[in-house]
Amino acid sequence: MEQLRLFSTHMSEPSLGVNRMMKKREDAVSPVIGVILMVAITVILAAVIAAFVFGMASGVSKTKSVAATARQTGSSILVTWVGGQDNAMVSSYNISIVNSSGTTALVVVPGNSVGNSTIVGGGIGSPGQDHVTVVGVFTDGTQQVILDTYV
Repeated sequence: MEQLRLFSTHMSEPSLGVNRMMKKREDAVSPVIGVILMVAITVILAAVIAAFVFGMASGVSKTKSVAATARQTGSSILVTWVGGQDNAMVSSYNISIVNSSGTTALVVVPGNSVGNSTIVGGGIGSPGQDHVTVVGVFTDGTQQVILDTYV
């Protein structure tokens, strides 16, 4: 009877060990699947964000390289075209001057000749600070502020 008892004890212990091992393996499946799903969601989210960012960057236009200067001579403002790498692409310039009393003058100047000056007169220049803005209009249809200063 003792041998039978030993045999039954011996048989029950390994079967308990196998059940415990099976249970541990089943418990480990859920965390592994969770980690895999989190990594997959992270990769998909990164791809969506990258597609959005790179898609927006394609609509940004290149900044043109053109310059102008402005100075006040008495009651007039003298705007001089300095030129630049993209000077040949300029079709016209829009000069806007707002003097210290709020009076506004707008002049459209065609062309792109380096060194040419335009005098905006008519008493627009004032003893205070006058705001001068020059916007270049380019042959590709874009516009860009070339000069924004106070004289």
